[in-house]
Amino acid sequence: MSDWRDDRVRSAIDGRNPTVLAELATAFAVLGDTQFLPGYSLALAKAAGADRLTDLPRPERVRFLAEVDLVATAVETVCAARDPGYRRINVEILGNTHHFLHAHIWPRYEWEPADLVGGPVWGYPAQRWDDPGTLLGPRHDELRSALAGEISRLRNSAEFRFDG
Repeated sequence: MSDWRDDRVRSAIDGRNPTVLAELATAFAVLGDTQFLPGYSLALAKAAGADRLTDLPRPERVRFLAEVDLVATAVETVCAARDPGYRRINVEILGNTHHFLHAHIWPRYEWEPADLVGGPVWGYPAQRWDDPGTLLGPRHDELRSALAGEISRLRNSAEFRFDG
């Protein structure tokens, strides 16, 4: 059996991806492998072969973006409640390295270094991304539970019902 990281979407579909927070209509909400910015999450599109947003038919594209918004709102709600230094959410769809459609949802904090807080997270030094102290693990179970609960709550709310 291959490592779940080799195909994050297939492993989510198969129930082998341990980062999954929730399954949505067009995406899986997942917790990021690194948590140097606590709450970092992603939306992984389920569509086989979709590499960029425009690979989806427009109705599915709009639904995916609505689900990215749902996950971003959940991250914002949870992170703002947990950390008084919470600042904002950054959402990015890049696809320059991993060739499957996904959206990054980055919470940003006032306590970030002054030279980095105003720029994209990609400005952080490489060692931050692999820091064993911030890699996803059991110490993030409470955060995982809070995010999964908020995603579920929002998904069931009238505000996030999608009829498009």
